[in-house]
Amino acid sequence: MMRRSILCLAFSISAIAGCKHSSSIAPALKATAAGTALVESSGGKQIGGTGSALKDPLVVQVNDDQGAAVAGAMVEFRGAEGVHFEPAATLTDSSGQATTSVTLGTIAGHYQLSATTIGKTQQVNLQIVEIALGYQQQLGSLLEEKYCARCHDSESSAERVSNYDNLEVKPHPFAEGETLNKMSDADLVAMIQHGGPALSKSALMPPYGSTLTASEVRALIAYIRAVADPQYQPGGTVYAKN
Repeated sequence: MMRRSILCLAFSISAIAGCKHSSSIAPALKATAAGTALVESSGGKQIGGTGSALKDPLVVQVNDDQGAAVAGAMVEFRGAEGVHFEPAATLTDSSGQATTSVTLGTIAGHYQLSATTIGKTQQVNLQIVEIALGYQQQLGSLLEEKYCARCHDSESSAERVSNYDNLEVKPHPFAEGETLNKMSDADLVAMIQHGGPALSKSALMPPYGSTLTASEVRALIAYIRAVADPQYQPGGTVYAKN
């Protein structure tokens, strides 16, 4: 219980040691080839709610020495306790790719997953990070999409058209940890409630103090901290070690 509490405080699942989870490998699976490299094709750094299935599958690819795809190679997927893969092991298809669906665990934080294949001379490992949001962070995600994404996200979606390219001063994406991790929670509160000029920033950042409640501002900041890349590490937090 103490180990679990430390991990919750640390807001990081990547540090969990010895609690890997994967379904048993189907006996019928037998590799017919082996590669020398394992690369991520798609599905990394997704964001989902705790205990939920990620929207997109995780896809990795096995290549040979020349970078050509290898079909028939075995790939196994593992993660922290509570993470589920379907399937947990599979053979690469004709394009050299292995695909699995990922369901996150019930603790909010960054989950470090691994994909493994047995190469011609040694085992090859690939690390992938996915992010699980708790209730407060999920609320922040909804607020971000409603009030912030149109300017802070440069990519348009079916639901909204981005205004990013029209702005003279470009807003920082919420995942831009290099910048936002250096700002205190108090700074973020001031900027959200009173606009950019509160911190001598661009007036293009409007005030939301009359739009968002105090609890909604805290939820928005919790979301910003959750999706930060590199990962946000508040001062004074004790992290569990392997």
